[in-house]
Amino acid sequence: MRRRDFINSAAATMAVSLPFVARAAAPFRLGLTPVFLDNDALIIDRLRSSVSAAMGEPAVLIQRRTYQEITAMLLDGSVEAAWICGFPYLQHQDRLTLIGVPQWRGRPLYQSYLITGAGDTAKSLADLKGGTHAFSDPDSNSGYLVTASDLARAGSTPVEFFARTIYTYGHRNVVRSVAGGLTRSGSVDGYVWETLAQVEPSLTQRTRVVARSEWMGFPPFAARKDRAASESVRRFATVLKSLDASEVGREVLALLYLDKILEGEESLFDSIKLRMADLPERR
Repeated sequence: MRRRDFINSAAATMAVSLPFVARAAAPFRLGLTPVFLDNDALIIDRLRSSVSAAMGEPAVLIQRRTYQEITAMLLDGSVEAAWICGFPYLQHQDRLTLIGVPQWRGRPLYQSYLITGAGDTAKSLADLKGGTHAFSDPDSNSGYLVTASDLARAGSTPVEFFARTIYTYGHRNVVRSVAGGLTRSGSVDGYVWETLAQVEPSLTQRTRVVARSEWMGFPPFAARKDRAASESVRRFATVLKSLDASEVGREVLALLYLDKILEGEESLFDSIKLRMADLPERR
């Protein structure tokens, strides 16, 4: 099944499976980073319809090219909630609160993968020195922070270590960059790589995982602290965390390769905090 197909199927299943509640006057605005979705108008529209059906109120799904843009919208109130990354969440932890953390393969954790071409002989990050490298986004934990902090711990920086770096603004694009030979290596979300390995194996088979990071808190759903008690945000959080309570909801989660959505704890992101400490300018 192609990535587009399984996301569309999940959205359609959500639309018919979750209960309706009283309709609110204003639409619920959910921000999405490019990490989970292709920039496809049809997919965005299907997901918008699904969230509307699940919450029983109009919904607008807002996607931007960068994490920074979505985080800014969350902070200035342009969206009520957003599915973001642990890195920007921690950067603004004084103003944001968790409303849900996905559980994947039994735990609310994931890893960053360092990948290279399938035929490349590199065995570690050190072996990739002087090559070209693809990052996902400068505010991505798995797609930037992990590799940048590994280099900082070794007394270097991406600019010094690699001959050239690019930002692809999407983890799937990182895999494409390495698979197609545009860059020698890349930093990618392990959940995305593993999902692509199942839905688009012809792409990931042209890459190889060189190294995996420690386990870190899965990219969370977050809202502004001063809006967390609002009816719409509480309703959205309830919808997220009740997906596994019904057979159809469990089918939706299976299509997304997730187990459930948990309440989440701040301690899940402690390892990301440690890496942020290695890059003082990014704390």
